[in-house]
Amino acid sequence: METKQFGNTDMKITRIGFGAWAIGGGNWAFGWGPQDDGEAIAAMQRAVEVGMNWIDTAAVYGLGHSEELVGKAVKSMKTKPYIFTKCGLVWDEKRKTGQNLKAESIRKECEASLRRMDIDVIDLYQVHWPVEDDIEEAWEMMAQLQLEGKVRWIGVSNYNIEQMKKCQAIAPISSLQPPYSLINREYEKEILPFCKENNIGVIVYSPMGSGLLTGTMTRERIADMPSDDWRKKSQYFNEPALTKNLALAEKLSAIGKKHGHSAGEVAIAWTLQNPAVTGAIVGGRSAAQVDGIYRATEVKLSLEEIVEIGG
Repeated sequence: METKQFGNTDMKITRIGFGAWAIGGGNWAFGWGPQDDGEAIAAMQRAVEVGMNWIDTAAVYGLGHSEELVGKAVKSMKTKPYIFTKCGLVWDEKRKTGQNLKAESIRKECEASLRRMDIDVIDLYQVHWPVEDDIEEAWEMMAQLQLEGKVRWIGVSNYNIEQMKKCQAIAPISSLQPPYSLINREYEKEILPFCKENNIGVIVYSPMGSGLLTGTMTRERIADMPSDDWRKKSQYFNEPALTKNLALAEKLSAIGKKHGHSAGEVAIAWTLQNPAVTGAIVGGRSAAQVDGIYRATEVKLSLEEIVEIGG
C-alpha cells in the first residue's frame, strides 16, 4: 500500500489507516451502538493484513474500551502498526464525558492509555479537542511527555490556525486531525493549506461522512439505528441535509461503478487528492467492512469526476 511522509515525523504512513471510534461500542455520548469485540479485533487484524500501517483511536472511544481492543489486536499481530491515540476527553463513574486539558489530567490519561493498550510508547499522541483557556498548558505537557519518551510525536485534532500557532510557539506540531469529506469541507480553504505550508501532517476523519457516503446507507437503516448511535442526532443524517447527502452517495456509486470501486472508496479517494492530506482514517466494525474500503487508494479520479462530485 502506498505510503506518504507524515509531516515532520520519522513515519511514512499508508494513505489510509484504521479508525477505532466505532468499535468502542455504545452506551456513551458518541457511541455507535452495540459492537462485537471479536469482530472488532478481526477488523483491525484484517486492516493490517491488507497493508494499513497505523491505527487511530482515543481514550474516550467506548470510555477506554476501544484502546483495550486495540491493545489486544496489536498483541496478536506479527506486523505491528503505528498506534495513534488522543487525550482531553474524560468521563466519570456515570459515564458522562467532559473536557479536561489541565497538565496533570493529560499525564494521567497518557499513563492510563499506555496501560490499557499494554504498550511502552504511543507513536502519536493528540489533543482531541481544544479548550481555549488551556491550550498552552496542555501543549506544554504534551511536549513534556514527548521529552520523557512516553510518546514519540505530538499532534492536535479539531484545532484552528490561531490555536495551532499558540502551540507552535511552545513546541512543533506534528499533525492535525480534522473532519474532512465531501459533506464537511470546513477545513479546506485555510486550515489545510496552513498545515501544508508548515509541514504539519494531516490525517482526516470521517472521509465517508460517518457512513453516509458508503452507498449502503438508506433512510430505513438510519431509522433502525439503535438509540445510542450518535448519528441519529447528527445534522448530516437528518433533513434538510439528508436528501442531498444520499443523492451525493448515489453519484459516488455511479462513478465508483466505472472504476470497479464502491461509493465509499470514491469518497475516501476524493479526500486523498487534496495535497495537504497525508492519510484518511477509515473505520470498520468487521473484516468484511475493511474489505469494502481498503482499495480506496487505487481509485484515480479524473479532473472531470472531481468537479462532478464537488470540485
